[in-house]
Amino acid sequence: MVLQYIWFLNEKSRNMHRIIFIFSLILTISKITSAETIQIDFTPYDSYSIEVAKIDVGDTIEWLPKNEGHNVEFLGGPDFDSLPEKSDLNAFYSVTFNLSGVYLYHCTPHGNTGMIGLVIVGNDFHNLKDIESIELSRTAKSVLERLIRIAKSDS
Repeated sequence: MVLQYIWFLNEKSRNMHRIIFIFSLILTISKITSAETIQIDFTPYDSYSIEVAKIDVGDTIEWLPKNEGHNVEFLGGPDFDSLPEKSDLNAFYSVTFNLSGVYLYHCTPHGNTGMIGLVIVGNDFHNLKDIESIELSRTAKSVLERLIRIAKSDS
């Protein structure tokens, strides 16, 4: 009788472990399949089609060269040492964001004229002061202030 009770408890424990494992697997798969991809065009007006992109950790942004003479170069983010590399001019570019925070990027040839963009990952503004302290031209700084107001109003 005691042995049957112990066997029953062990079997119940194994079933519980199986249920927990399956539930964890479903959550992991649903997170992977729920990652989104946002597409941003280079416009003919020396700007990006989406200037403030709000995404979740694990989402991807693709920059599409719909207009020539533009690229993407990151100036700041939550971890300066792990910023994505600068893209080539007129090239498709894709970045998956795995670290939450604020990212600032610009078009290398047109950044001084205000062709900049923000990516807000996970609605996390912890490094905003670092982004605000990046040295920019007067025009780009004015655009950055506008983009920060937009980002904060949407949060």
